[in-house]
Amino acid sequence: MATDKVSLKLLVNKSNRTVLFAEAGKDFVDFLFHILALPVGTVIQLLTKSGMVGSLGNLYGSVEKLNDVYIESSKKEILLKPKAPSCVSEIPLILPETSSDSTPKTYYRCSNSSYSTCSNYVAEDRSTKCPRCNNSMNETFTLVKPLDGNPTAAAASAAESNSKGGFVHGVVTYMVMDDLEVKPMSTISSFTLLTQFNVKEIGHLEEKVVSLGMDEGIKLLRTSFHSKKVLTDVFLDDE
Repeated sequence: MATDKVSLKLLVNKSNRTVLFAEAGKDFVDFLFHILALPVGTVIQLLTKSGMVGSLGNLYGSVEKLNDVYIESSKKEILLKPKAPSCVSEIPLILPETSSDSTPKTYYRCSNSSYSTCSNYVAEDRSTKCPRCNNSMNETFTLVKPLDGNPTAAAASAAESNSKGGFVHGVVTYMVMDDLEVKPMSTISSFTLLTQFNVKEIGHLEEKVVSLGMDEGIKLLRTSFHSKKVLTDVFLDDE
């Protein structure tokens, strides 16, 4: 499931209750860029079909309803539970996991015992023909991944991944706008933005530290599809 929450600092205009920008670290920016790497099928899983804007939820539901007469089960799994790029596994996920690579996967091999070399071939689809004897490869067997026998090494690897992995460098503080535009943080850019937003009284501004966990991550993902003031809608609308 989700990892620890991610913190970020919002600069809020109290006069109209909007977020001017957020001061964020690598973890939050990695989360935002991680959204871009999610396959469409995974996004629909996270938001649920009813929560999707437009018709993609209906398309996803159509695939779910088709049985093996109309679509191969292995192909159906690819559409309904697509895998994100491997680099995404380096990121501390705020969103809930939709699939697990540790789940044993089913493979098939030829059931013909007449030729010993038939067992050399493996297929992901039980309707595949054996290249040796042309028999259906419908004998089920399961590939099971070994358990990690060194939890200390795994924890160390995860810690190193959190500091060096992901998409952006960790030595920079980032500015995330209300519409999710991301740029490096600087004092000059902050003053420029205050002028751009026509902020004349510093007293109208306040800092607000918020946490982004699984619930907020799902809300941010959903809101980003239809709003230009995502941070305001996610963190201030409930106040």
